[in-house]
Amino acid sequence: MTEPPEPSAPSAPAAHDEAHGGLGSRLNWLRAAVLGANDGVVSTAGLVVGVAGATESGSALLTAGLSGLLAGSMSMAAGEYVSVSTQRDSEKAALAQEKRELRERPAAELDELAALLAARGLSRDVAREAAEQLTARDALRAHARVELGIDPDALTNPWHAAGASFLAFTAGALLPLLAIVLPPPSARLWVTVLSVLAALALTGWSSARLGAAPPGRAVLRNMAGGALAMAVTYGAGSLLGAAGA
Repeated sequence: MTEPPEPSAPSAPAAHDEAHGGLGSRLNWLRAAVLGANDGVVSTAGLVVGVAGATESGSALLTAGLSGLLAGSMSMAAGEYVSVSTQRDSEKAALAQEKRELRERPAAELDELAALLAARGLSRDVAREAAEQLTARDALRAHARVELGIDPDALTNPWHAAGASFLAFTAGALLPLLAIVLPPPSARLWVTVLSVLAALALTGWSSARLGAAPPGRAVLRNMAGGALAMAVTYGAGSLLGAAGA
């Protein structure tokens, strides 16, 4: 009788760890996309509702909405690019310093890695053996991950971050823009307000779920902030319109 093949146990944990790492990265991107879309909804809604308080001109509303969409999306993209570029530069500088230290004082760096592993719960002997094995395999990668919390093969990409922020903000801003220009003048304000509040409820719920937090409070907080922004800008626009500005 043929013996059954031995199970390939070692491959399973690696796939499992990789899946968890990919999941965390995807959740971070999703959370950033939801927050970017939320910014697009609130800022553009406040802008077009404020203009609607001053005038009923469809062309003025379209011009204001498009200007807000483009300015906001470009601002978000530029800000994200600068921020992530700074983070990437810091990561590269930290890796360069770690590489230099490994070259100049390898024994001290090995002791440091063993101490870091021991601080994570390994016994001193096991931590020392693990540090030696990790160093023999790839010393820089080991120190980058354990000491610096950096994956040398997955440094942050400023262009990806800028593009994602641009698209997320644009997607969010399109809703209030279309809601204010497509309906007839008599209904456009209420259509915009209700559409924006529904979108904010969705983004609030999504951000809470992605963060494993109770959604109720996040939804109410998000809707209240958007409603306040629209009320303030509409009031300001109405005052300016009444004053003939």
